[in-house]
Amino acid sequence: MQVVRAWTPPSGPLGRLSSLAGERAAASRAARSLDVLTAEALAMPTPPRFAGTLAGAEGVAVIAEVKRRSPSKGAINAAIDPAAQVTAYADGGAVAFSILTEPSEFGGSLDDLRVAAAAVAQPCIRKDFVVDEIQLAEARLAGAASALLIARALPSDRLHALAGAAVALGLEPLVEVRDEWELDDALTAGARVIGVNNRDLETLAIDDAVSARLLPRIPRAVVAVYESGVSARADVERAAAMGADAVLVGSWLSAAADPAAAVRTLVGVARQPR
Repeated sequence: MQVVRAWTPPSGPLGRLSSLAGERAAASRAARSLDVLTAEALAMPTPPRFAGTLAGAEGVAVIAEVKRRSPSKGAINAAIDPAAQVTAYADGGAVAFSILTEPSEFGGSLDDLRVAAAAVAQPCIRKDFVVDEIQLAEARLAGAASALLIARALPSDRLHALAGAAVALGLEPLVEVRDEWELDDALTAGARVIGVNNRDLETLAIDDAVSARLLPRIPRAVVAVYESGVSARADVERAAAMGADAVLVGSWLSAAADPAAAVRTLVGVARQPR
């Protein structure tokens, strides 16, 4: 039986952005019925398989991100065109795309997700601070195949509820963890794709010792994603040596003058057993 650790609300940027997300979700619930939005989302075409796409990729899969700015980097690419960017990423060999929809500090929107998902056949992730089921319905309605769930931002019961709600909507959640407790909770919640974030979203510090510790603990049947700090092929090779099946690459690719060429430098790294 899993021992549940007492949860405290996150601090720093993660706490701030999760609170803002909760306010937006409350406004969405006031504007539209969750039941109606859910019905509309379920009527959408079935999205591409997220976990299967990553698992079936040749070598370490590249998940390429569309990001205008961030709390850690500031301005990255304010004029980014989501449709053109994901098309270029696909040309370079990326197999999935992470689309920032958080507006206040990342400059994203659901429209970015909508146009990106319509431009490519590969799966797109809604990357945001998801704290409410209505955000999952919005993601599915906008064409997402997955949505990010950050374990540190959610009490265990909410993580499990949101993971279940995502699956019921036809989404395969990417559950992000940073310690052993969160990893156990993600597995108990049934996550088929688990990301280990090297960046502490409460302090914004990066330490890939987190991935070195946690990636080998992820069961082989679960897709393991190395997140944050990738800007060269050597970083992908290091992630592979830790047991990563995929890498999520954000700021470096979003800032690249030639995003297709940038992705090409990252693809083709052989996976290693874990």
